[in-house]
Amino acid sequence: MKVQTYYNHIRFYIPHHFIYYPVLIFFLICGIYFACTTNDALIWTFISVGFIFLFFLAFMLRQHYALILQNRIIRLEVRYRYFTLTGKRFEEFEYKLTDDQIFALRFAPDAEFLSLVEDALKNNLPGDSIKKAIVHWKADYNRV
Repeated sequence: MKVQTYYNHIRFYIPHHFIYYPVLIFFLICGIYFACTTNDALIWTFISVGFIFLFFLAFMLRQHYALILQNRIIRLEVRYRYFTLTGKRFEEFEYKLTDDQIFALRFAPDAEFLSLVEDALKNNLPGDSIKKAIVHWKADYNRV
């Protein structure tokens, strides 16, 4: 693998950045051009709106990817906090908790964290109940 430097650290996803977006922009420009210059303006307007929708959809997928990444980071944070507080691995019983429960546990301060984990495991509390059980809320202002 190539050594990473300032000049090669940026990663592009070839199909997305160099094929999908350029082709979509090209078709959108053609659609707008034909909508303005031909007698079939209505059909070309609908085609252009379709391309705008595809562009918007691709942009929204970027947001979806960010949320998936944040969910992975929250899992790692919860695993690390549990290991720091107990010296034991969270992964041993993590499969018993739902994503909703794990994501709710991130708002618990260290003093309440372990008891809430145990309570969630014993009583199968939904994430909303875990959040309501937190006395001293630990805010997360960095979520997208």
